[in-house]
Amino acid sequence: MTVSILSRCLAGVAFGTFLLMLPDTLAAQGTSRVRQTSQLPSANELARVSPSGSYLAARHAGVQRDAAAASAYFRAALKADPRNSELLERAFLSVLSEGDVEEAVKLAERVVQLDRNDRIARLVLGVRALKQKNYQVARQNLTQSIRGPITDLAATLLTGWAMVGAGDTKGAVEAIDKLQGADWYALFKDLHTGMILDLAGQKREAGRRFDRAHKLDPSALRLVEAYGSWLSRNNSREEANKVFRTFDSQLPRHPLIVEAMTALQTNKPLPLLVDSPQAGAAEVLYGLGAALGRRGGEDLGLVYLQLALYLSPNQPLALLSLADLYEQIKNPRLAIRIYERVPQNTPLRRNAEIQLAVNLDTLDRTDEAKTRLEKLIGARPNDTEAIMALGNILRGRKLFAKCAQVYGKGIGTIANPERVHWLIFYFRGICNERAKKWAGAEEDLKQALKLYPDQPHVLNYLGYSWIDQGMNLDEGMRMIRRAVEQRPDDGYIVDSLGWAYYRLGNFEEAVKHLERAVELKPDDPTINDHLGDGYWKVGRMIEAKFQWSHAKDLKPEPDELVKIEQKLQSGIPPEETSAADAKTKKPGNGG
Repeated sequence: MTVSILSRCLAGVAFGTFLLMLPDTLAAQGTSRVRQTSQLPSANELARVSPSGSYLAARHAGVQRDAAAASAYFRAALKADPRNSELLERAFLSVLSEGDVEEAVKLAERVVQLDRNDRIARLVLGVRALKQKNYQVARQNLTQSIRGPITDLAATLLTGWAMVGAGDTKGAVEAIDKLQGADWYALFKDLHTGMILDLAGQKREAGRRFDRAHKLDPSALRLVEAYGSWLSRNNSREEANKVFRTFDSQLPRHPLIVEAMTALQTNKPLPLLVDSPQAGAAEVLYGLGAALGRRGGEDLGLVYLQLALYLSPNQPLALLSLADLYEQIKNPRLAIRIYERVPQNTPLRRNAEIQLAVNLDTLDRTDEAKTRLEKLIGARPNDTEAIMALGNILRGRKLFAKCAQVYGKGIGTIANPERVHWLIFYFRGICNERAKKWAGAEEDLKQALKLYPDQPHVLNYLGYSWIDQGMNLDEGMRMIRRAVEQRPDDGYIVDSLGWAYYRLGNFEEAVKHLERAVELKPDDPTINDHLGDGYWKVGRMIEAKFQWSHAKDLKPEPDELVKIEQKLQSGIPPEETSAADAKTKKPGNGG
């Protein structure tokens, strides 16, 4: 892994609304719903549950990623069996994941009595001591939490900030410099030593560290902020602007960068990114926690982010990262709760409001979501992010005529469309096509391809739509094949190729690709239905009925369910083979 990729993950943030612009589900079946989180058990309910019942309930809550319920049940079980080390460990971790750090500290003290080398317990005790400015105790605990690449880095950086709190800037820098590890350590070492030196007033050396880190990765958000701030305070405002513009060219209009550039235009020096050892330690925990959450380490990422917010409760990036992590583990209720905590005076508050609305929709509170977004758009009519969010909600709810209108408002704010705008044209094209306005849909899809030539999702949608209507057959197949070349493991796109062959009457070739699509997306009802159709046409009747039955069990859309049940009764009439006559399923919905 390169320094650039990992450092961007760790030092930056994929804040809420940026996610709305990512095409992870461009070919999926609309907005998926998630489970509702359980209600917390009351004290009376806990008292009526046996210790073994509490343990099992806690384990179940843990599997469901419901830290609050897991914490309540584990603590109830521990109360009945206080010397059980496994219960103690599980209660400690669930309480910590829930964010009750003060309670977690009490349990951590008991954990280290049984295992003095427990790294998470030592980390928690070290962070609590750092918050209380008991820097010697912090160092003692943090040095015992080292074990593995991430924890080595975290503990060393946290120890450095504890040394700063104790007045030993030189020792802090030396301790961090001595740390050996992976190549990507370098950026973090220079970023944090730069912030330590900047806080200590050692301007020249701080600037040297920031500059060295910036050369490693000019797109790391927190580094860009720290370096730009240093430049603005050291008679280099034009250089600061250059640093910000370089970042803006790669990730346009990030609210924090826009705020910094606006401040520079009014000749305002930018404040220190970190103004205390506690804030510096929070930066360590936020950066690593956000990265871990993004790279599959949700449990440890959750711990780090909760500790970051324990040190700096209003840190907006840590709040957004924690909310985003809750979204990843499909807990929109907790995500909403965290988004509500984002301070009103940060430029990231608007991003939080948009994502909050998205999560309301996920909980089927769509009217509330729409009201919030319409209010945001009313206050700022050119806010394409809020417009995109509202359009996406309407599209997910299959309100295609309305979503086309909303995306149209967004397109109306774009004076000179660029590559980054392909997505809004693509989405409006989908909505127009579903609303049976093909002329507008085709125009939008062609515009999306003009802005982003060879974009696989657009190639797939336009190519299949042509074949579905019996027009531009050769060009449509070329487009779909090109999409598959780029995304050979995308089950929806592979399904489109198989279904296109089916519509063209090449059933043997269709079956080959549809079988591959089912391997890639075995739980999709439409793809299984398509494979059943393919099997029927090549004479594999028993397998066809098996696939249709399986598709039926996967809860297809109501209109598709009727068709599947008809096929299970009487098969497929021979006349349903022509591309010119095909008027049914569309790409982007598995078809």
